[in-house]
Order: sequence, then structure tokens, then C-alpha cells
Amino acid sequence: MEERELTLEEAFAQLEEITGRLEDEEISLEDSFAQYQKGMQLLKYCNDSIDRVEKKVLVLNGEGKLDEF
Repeated sequence: MEERELTLEEAFAQLEEITGRLEDEEISLEDSFAQYQKGMQLLKYCNDSIDRVEKKVLVLNGEGKLDEF
């Protein structure tokens, strides 16, 4: 079974969950490091996704034609 790509909303939700776990005083050092690593991977994914979207944004030029942003 193929893994589907996360949406930005899903990635942000996972980041929020990780942040909550990291704020838990009962978390072990090993688990906090694992959560931190996963969070950094998700953050990179979000940044890359946003960069791709920004490159696809089209704007109207002065002549009423669409140009890539």
C-alpha cells in the first residue's frame, strides 16, 4: 500500500501534537529527541510545500495576462 502525501493542514496538526508532547514534563529524553526529529522533518516538509505553492501562484500582469509569481 502506498503512503499518500500529507496535506499542509495534516502536517501542521502533527506539529501541534508533537509540540504538546514536548511540553509534557513526563516525557523521557529519548522520546523528546525522537519527537524533536520528527517535528523538524515535518517543518521541512511544510516549508518545501509552501515554497512549491508560492512558485505556482499566478498573478495578473498589467496587460490582463497571467504570469507566474
